Amino acid sequence: MPRIGHIDLGEFPLLLAPMEDVSDPPFRALCKQHGADLMFTEFISSEGLIRQAAKGMKKLDIFEQERPIGIQLFGGSEDAMEEAARIAEAVRPDLIDINYGCPVHKVVNKGAGACLLQDVDKMVRLTDKVVKAVKVPVTVKTRLGWNDQTKNIMEVAERLQDVGIQALSIHGRTRAQLYKGPADWTLIGEVKNNPRIYIPIFGNGDIDSPEKVVEYRARYGVDGVMIGRASIGHPFIFREIKHYMATGQHLAPPTIAERVEAARTHLRSSIAWKGLYEGVVEMRRHYGNYLKGLPNVKEMRLRLCTEREPTVLEALLDEVIGIYGAEAA
Repeated sequence: MPRIGHIDLGEFPLLLAPMEDVSDPPFRALCKQHGADLMFTEFISSEGLIRQAAKGMKKLDIFEQERPIGIQLFGGSEDAMEEAARIAEAVRPDLIDINYGCPVHKVVNKGAGACLLQDVDKMVRLTDKVVKAVKVPVTVKTRLGWNDQTKNIMEVAERLQDVGIQALSIHGRTRAQLYKGPADWTLIGEVKNNPRIYIPIFGNGDIDSPEKVVEYRARYGVDGVMIGRASIGHPFIFREIKHYMATGQHLAPPTIAERVEAARTHLRSSIAWKGLYEGVVEMRRHYGNYLKGLPNVKEMRLRLCTEREPTVLEALLDEVIGIYGAEAA
């Protein structure tokens, strides 16, 4: 049964991946409601946190009902990461997670995220500073390596464990792959089964069905799985996986009414947390996922993504139930 420090995660935890512009408190609340066992904030720039940049400070918002929850930090400066970890610890997260996996240019070009896979010595020094700076457990999320020629995840796992990280999440792609091509879990399994490794190893990448979770658990022996893109617009995936693991049977898919109610809750929470303008506008990226698979839904999605008045948006969501709920019946 995997533990991270004092945190008991149950027999086989399902983790919500930290996703920029997605895994904010409104979305996390929905995933927690449907069974996520451990969640993380969106990743936060260490430099921005030190400068007290408004965006970074806002991302520190965590709530009691979300626990256990980790704050994820990224940065390329050892001193800045050390200071940012102390700032983050002050808001009482259950753990601090370091991002060594983000592949996007604006992060990598600052010497952060997956860039550190090219300099494992610096990665180790930086991690050591963060571990020593805080009392809460420190975990890491990373990738297999920089590219196909430098898949150094085994060295990374051993050396980071040696300086005190208490869990490791591994995305089954290299930085060069970005999010393209299938995730390769072979090396994730090899890390987990390395006799030197005793910390929990969580696998990440292409987890999009209950069957895949059961298969990968048996094949690779991981301690849990981290779910990212498959949860967007479908927080129900956590309950679906847990039901399948417990019974071997598929849970009935969410009804149209349930999908709309999740979108409605998400919208209301988004407005409450971000304010009217940002709450409405930033919700637009989610409607397509909540309505995914519905026939001839393009026009409705367009209306939802151009409307600014919350009462009208809620009326449009009611209209979705009227149209598609009747069809389902």
